[in-house]
Amino acid sequence: MHVVVAFFLTLFTALAAPALHAETIGGNPGPQHNYVCPHADGQDALDCYFDAVRHLYTMCRNVKAIEIIEFGYEKSGDGLNAAKSESCLVKQRLNIERPYQGALKEAKVSLQATEGLRSLQEAWTSAITQLSWRSGESDDDYRKRVGQPYDDFNARIAGIRTIVSVIEKYTEPAPPAKGTGNSKAQPKPKAKAKSN
Repeated sequence: MHVVVAFFLTLFTALAAPALHAETIGGNPGPQHNYVCPHADGQDALDCYFDAVRHLYTMCRNVKAIEIIEFGYEKSGDGLNAAKSESCLVKQRLNIERPYQGALKEAKVSLQATEGLRSLQEAWTSAITQLSWRSGESDDDYRKRVGQPYDDFNARIAGIRTIVSVIEKYTEPAPPAKGTGNSKAQPKPKAKAKSN
């Protein structure tokens, strides 16, 4: 049993370790961001966020799986047995904030896209906080329940992508407002005082 746990911990550590050299992932320089959206190398903020939603959920799901392997379903949430997954929740909520804010900025062209992102973030937060085993849940039921959020994430992401692509296809950037640009606005001439 301990050999299996040691194997999974070693595997998890190797997969979660950031790269030793600086790369650009999802438009974010530096190895500290490789962990957050590792499959969105050089892509925009929306792609980084979409990758982070799936990836960070998976990371906490894996941590919870290790606790279940180590302590069994019934004791995986007892006392300090759940400390690793609780730590993962805190860490991933912090990790997703930057990609989420970047995605909101990129999607601000559409109220629907922005609302879609907020809804996706709420769904992600709900899913990641419900990774614990529920009393009486069978192994199959647990696996189905913690696997289902991927379908939900993918459907929401597809909807947001559709909205953004339609907006980009059918709208043109607004022209600069008059008086903006390189030329400075000229002050209005003062009215001359009437002399009596």
